[in-house]
Parts: sequence; C-alpha cells; structure tokens
Amino acid sequence: MPEQHNDAANESPSRSQLKRDNQKLQQLGQQLVAMPDSQLQKLHLEESLKAAVYEAHRLKNPDAKRRQIQYIGKLLRSADLSQIEMGVDRLNHQSHRYRQHFAQLENWRQRIIEEGNTGIEAFMQQYPEADRQQLRNLQRQADRELRLKKTPSASRKLFSYLRELTD
Repeated sequence: MPEQHNDAANESPSRSQLKRDNQKLQQLGQQLVAMPDSQLQKLHLEESLKAAVYEAHRLKNPDAKRRQIQYIGKLLRSADLSQIEMGVDRLNHQSHRYRQHFAQLENWRQRIIEEGNTGIEAFMQQYPEADRQQLRNLQRQADRELRLKKTPSASRKLFSYLRELTD
C-alpha cells in the first residue's frame, strides 16, 4: 500500500510547487496590469483575461486590486502562457530578447545596404514572404543617401519594413 501512495505523490505537484506556479502567474498578471493600454492591444489575450486586466486598471483600492490580480492569475492557468510571455518580453524594451531582436534587425539592415542583392537574397531565404522589389528599392535609396550624405530616411524605412516582417 505505501508504494501506491508514493506513486500518487509523484504524479501530482507538491503544494509548494503549486504555490510557486500560482505566484508566477500572479507576477505575470501584475506585468499585464502595469502595461499601458497601447501595449495590451498588441498582445493576443482572451477577452475574459483582457476584461479582467482592464478592470484591475480601474480599481483604486489596493486590496481589491490584489484580489483582481489573483483572479487574473487564475485566468492565466488556462491561457497560452508561452505566447503571452513572449509578447510581454518583446514589448518590454529592457528585456534581453528585445535588444537581441533589435540588434538582429540592425544587422540585417546594414547587410542589405552594404551587400545589395547578396544581402537581400540572404534575407529572402529566412523571410520568403518579403517583397524583393521593395527591398531592392529601399536598398538603392539608402545606398544613394549614404553616398550623398543625406538624411537616412530610406534606411529608416528599410528598418521599419524589416521590423514589420519579423514581428
């Protein structure tokens, strides 16, 4: 009989682990509540979760807000956490992932401007949905602006286009 008890204990998480998991969900909920509305709109949240976050924004009483965050944590149990966490990280400008993504975009832009068609072809292999003609036009304009020492508006447009494709 004791063996069956151990098997059951091994299958379900401990109470401490459940508490840690709930705390993690509540911390994610706090991050969502702390976000401005413009950033929340960019996340793909279920309607009930979004409504709960907006309700927490509205609350002024600290105890009511704490209970609402606990409720948000409960709603997060059934949500796709990996997608939400990735979205929060990407929106968090201080996060390592965001800085990495930004640096990668800068490298692509520089490579496309310097290498021309070779850089565009390399980018197209990774992002086949990109518009080759638009990339070529922006590359030519950015290269021309660089040679004539003009303001780099095409370079900015190229970066915006790359960002749009990769986001």
